[in-house]
Amino acid sequence: MVCIPLTPHHRAARRRWAAEHRDWEQHDWSQVLFTDESRFSLECDTQRVLVWRDRGTRNNPAFVRERSQYRRAGWVVWGGISIGGRTDLHIIRNGTLSDRRYADEILRPHVIPYAGSIGDSFVFQDDNARPHRAHLVENMLEAETIQRME
Repeated sequence: MVCIPLTPHHRAARRRWAAEHRDWEQHDWSQVLFTDESRFSLECDTQRVLVWRDRGTRNNPAFVRERSQYRRAGWVVWGGISIGGRTDLHIIRNGTLSDRRYADEILRPHVIPYAGSIGDSFVFQDDNARPHRAHLVENMLEAETIQRME
């Protein structure tokens, strides 16, 4: 129900990115490791269920389910894919992903070795999550000469 519309700045940046990469071929894309995290919950109500119903029936008691106010067991899982392969999945246990945990649990054991197997043309893609953009992470990627995709 919440939508964050793209700003004119976002649209311009996406058009610029698409123009810069429109001539890339399979070889170029095979140098990119695409990564992301996802949360998996064992609780039946993850608040991510899409429900289609008639207008005006949103608060009908037949469509409302009570849920607990505390989080039950679940995991955050990180992984990466590319045209030529994939990383192992990594389960992020016990808490949130900080910049230090991202560096120690993701970059060192997974991304840096993967980059070494691709070579100097390796490109790393992640999102703008706060731990990914921390100075610690930026410095580590720079020290390893890992190019990050915009």
